[in-house]
Amino acid sequence: MAIQNIAHTLVEFEALIALPENADRRFEFIDGEIIEVPSNPFSSEIAIIIAAALLAFVRSKKLGRVTGEGAGYIVAGRRLSPDVAFVGADRQDQLAREGYNPVAPNLAVEVVSPTDRQPAIRRKLAIYAEAGVIVWLVYPTRRIVEVYAPDRPVEIMGIDNTLDGGEVLPGFSLPVHTIFEVEN
Repeated sequence: MAIQNIAHTLVEFEALIALPENADRRFEFIDGEIIEVPSNPFSSEIAIIIAAALLAFVRSKKLGRVTGEGAGYIVAGRRLSPDVAFVGADRQDQLAREGYNPVAPNLAVEVVSPTDRQPAIRRKLAIYAEAGVIVWLVYPTRRIVEVYAPDRPVEIMGIDNTLDGGEVLPGFSLPVHTIFEVEN
């Protein structure tokens, strides 16, 4: 849900998110638009399944940091809140302790919920691409994951496929069907 239909400044955005009544709410700031990012339990569960797999792998190899839907990142000058993100230790050894992380993630996972609209999703994909971020776009109702990587065609992964970490997380793999087992 967008906050009014006027362009806002970064200062206005930061003032809004600092208000006590917004402490438990998630917002994104894209090209002057303040967008509240609601979640739902089902999308959150899908995200945490992916986050758990990433976290176990990343921690075991000390590769960096994995965050969940409460984190925000500065990506190509905008403020985004991916459902799951990975930042490699080579890019940043410590995450920001408050506010939006100043370093874009290497990998962002966006779980598409019923309230998400395709134009907004495409806009976010363009921002991630501008920053060179790999994106896993998860469609729970369709049981697919679209993989967006810089300078590569989109890959559509169904339940018989396996996601891999590519150059960002070499050796990582996650069978797509395990993401959607919560539906059974």
